[in-house]
Amino acid sequence: MPIIVNLDVMMAKRKISSGELAEKIGISPANLSILKTGKAKAIRFSTMEKICKVLDCQPGDILEYRPD
Repeated sequence: MPIIVNLDVMMAKRKISSGELAEKIGISPANLSILKTGKAKAIRFSTMEKICKVLDCQPGDILEYRPD
């Protein structure tokens, strides 16, 4: 898939665990795992906004496009 999810990279830079991030943005750890692995088919803008707020980053820091 040409969309690469760098959520785990940003989490490592901010030194935040999956459980802590999931709690702060209000989703289950299982759903966060689906996002982190790139298996999600979609993400709500409201969820992306919460992630960016907690991690103090931009959407482009988390999502990257790489053509096949």
